[in-house]
Amino acid sequence: MSGDDALAMMSELLRMGLVLSLPLLGVILLTGVLTGVLQVVTQVQDASIAFVPKIIVFAIVLAWLAPWMLEQLTAFALAMFARLAQ
Repeated sequence: MSGDDALAMMSELLRMGLVLSLPLLGVILLTGVLTGVLQVVTQVQDASIAFVPKIIVFAIVLAWLAPWMLEQLTAFALAMFARLAQ
């Protein structure tokens, strides 16, 4: 394996990490913004009110996306092992 191959594999690894994490991060961001707006409107400034909805939404979305994430990660790992075997 050459240095170029190693860099290409590292680039694909970082891209896969980004693809797998973006849906969860986006949902957490949206939940945080909505919770923040709700806190400003109601003037309730409690840290747990901002934290608990994010954890709940994260768990729900993770459970929903887990099969897709596992499929993507498995396909990526198989492709990387096949490339290493060459």
